Amino acid sequence: MLRRIVVLAILACLAGFGVFWWVTIPATVAASALPAYQPDLANGLITFNAGGCSSCHAVPKQDDRLKLGGGLAIGSPFGTFYAPNISPDPNDGIGRWSEADFVTAVMKGTSPAGTHFFPAFPYTSYTHARVSDVRDLFAYLKTLAPVTGRVRDHDVPFPFNIRRNIGVWKFLFMDDKPFVPDASRSAQWNRGAYLASSFGHCAECHSPRNFLGGIISAQRFAGGPNPEGEGWVPNITQKGLSDWSAKDISYFLETGQTPDGDSAGGAMVRVIRNTSQLPATDREAIAEYIKSLPPVEGPPRPKKKEKEKEKES
Repeated sequence: MLRRIVVLAILACLAGFGVFWWVTIPATVAASALPAYQPDLANGLITFNAGGCSSCHAVPKQDDRLKLGGGLAIGSPFGTFYAPNISPDPNDGIGRWSEADFVTAVMKGTSPAGTHFFPAFPYTSYTHARVSDVRDLFAYLKTLAPVTGRVRDHDVPFPFNIRRNIGVWKFLFMDDKPFVPDASRSAQWNRGAYLASSFGHCAECHSPRNFLGGIISAQRFAGGPNPEGEGWVPNITQKGLSDWSAKDISYFLETGQTPDGDSAGGAMVRVIRNTSQLPATDREAIAEYIKSLPPVEGPPRPKKKEKEKEKES
């Protein structure tokens, strides 16, 4: 009897490992799935700005937002991630990547080496983009100046540093369905919904997350703790922006100025540097979509400590 139990236990372990291995296989996009195509560099620039590529990948503490040598430290409850070099440098950047490598990375979260990227790279939103837009983005990136210098490794402790486990995370939280326009809405609204849901990846910061780091779907866009560890990300549904008009939102995306005369702070400053470069029609489209989000109650903000209250008084 004991022998049978041991054998069954071994078989169960093997079956479980097999399921784990199958579920966590990194997804890829084959080169054969990308037919001949003439890139649109102007659209590539728009996707570059909509995606906020320079927000994370520009070399920190310098003014050239097109110097994509990476190095920005991105804090999280799971460790500190460092944005990589995505310049066309062949040794330290993505200069040797094929187009299929790039589309796979952006839309599947899989590296050219066949390993999972950490979801600090917002491919969970980029996966909703059109392949043609991703190809245009790759073509645009190749026109930029190469930047030498390899970025240091991520500082992620065990067990979060085991990349194969990210396959389970993707299975649980990554919805890779393509964006589907809403026929009942205007073309401008659909453009805004597409940009905000894909390249703009607004929900990645403006949504609370569960203990595994997955977005809490019921509170999407409802704000929450800053994933980088400091401050609070605002609710951008009508619960938080009911007093803002679509024009207010569009103006904010252009200038960083709020309706009450305040200005954007923190990571949003980097975001505005990108959205300010978008065509006005795209900012207006994003604004129309954001303004249409129904009110959603976000997570409760932590109460301020007594000492902090005394300082403010």
